[in-house]
Amino acid sequence: MLTLPSLLADERVKLIAACAPRASSRAAFEKEFGGRTYDRVEDICADPDVEAVYIATPHQMHVDHVSIAARAGKHVLVEKPLAISLEDGIKMVEACEQAGVQLIVGPSHSFDGAVSLAHDIIQSGKVGRVRMIQALNYTDFLYRPRRPEELVTAEGGGVIFSQAVHQLDIVRLLGGGMVKTITAATGNWDPERSTEGAYSALVCFEGGAFASLTYSGYAHFDSDVWQDWVGELGYPKDPANYGQARIALSKVSSPQEEAALKSGRTYGETPVRPPAPHHEHFGPIVVSCEGGDLRITADGVWLHGDFEQKFIPAPMHAGPRSEVVSALISAVHLNAPPSQTGRWGLATLEACHAILQSAETAGTVKLVHQIPSKETNTGGNS
Repeated sequence: MLTLPSLLADERVKLIAACAPRASSRAAFEKEFGGRTYDRVEDICADPDVEAVYIATPHQMHVDHVSIAARAGKHVLVEKPLAISLEDGIKMVEACEQAGVQLIVGPSHSFDGAVSLAHDIIQSGKVGRVRMIQALNYTDFLYRPRRPEELVTAEGGGVIFSQAVHQLDIVRLLGGGMVKTITAATGNWDPERSTEGAYSALVCFEGGAFASLTYSGYAHFDSDVWQDWVGELGYPKDPANYGQARIALSKVSSPQEEAALKSGRTYGETPVRPPAPHHEHFGPIVVSCEGGDLRITADGVWLHGDFEQKFIPAPMHAGPRSEVVSALISAVHLNAPPSQTGRWGLATLEACHAILQSAETAGTVKLVHQIPSKETNTGGNS
């Protein structure tokens, strides 16, 4: 639902088939696009007219669905996180590499237009090497409608696999990708929703750069106030709607009712929104470089130099997620994948596990599956 506006706005993409367990979703697709629908992943991947498959299923299903697509010779765009376990992530990456198909992990906020602009500025060399990154985000994530497994860490629930993956993807892209160590603490403060709802992490890169990450999904302070009241998905936000997530959840009487409430937000059950007027974002981010600081907003980048500051707007193309659509097209037709490949997703997944491991052991975790981002200017081995 969140990616569909950008798919519809891009003339290079044609939606010809869909697979969903809900009959209402399949019927809605057939009515809107006149295409074919399936209730089994194997069948859509066997469709000879399908060139690439977008897998937007729950985290725990990614490994099976990506493997099926790879065996069928289909290129894959899979939602973050790549998988829940590193073992499954490795299996998915190897399956796609052996089949000779592209695997891209996204949409992730590392594809956001303003993040891409900041990355371009960094790799241009005009602000020197990255030295420090600060990223923080305060949202109502934990109190949005959830299926039961989304509140169980071992099954990919909580903020680490769904939210830290975004923040890690962003800082890895801007910091060069090669994370050396992570030291972290997590918060699990609501016994009614007993999974990680907050974290802070210190991420150290090869080459000397470091990043501090903070996230809270406990629905109190809303850091979008620092983004000019533009929400994460690029739509204007009314501050008068404060507390709506908790209010809606207070009216739910059972896990089954909560899961049904979430299902009601899927394709075929709710109207598709028009493209957002702003880029998506993941909270305030400041990148400190040798020659200036970059502050990322929903519309572009503020460059604070030695003697002057200026705003550089990020071009808006075919909607906030057009970058990931373009990345998929380039990977499939030009064999030019973005940084966010399967192995990139595996490296970010490793960083998610490192946050959990560090919080549990109160120690620093070394990472071994990291890969560099493309064309960065961070110095050292990054």
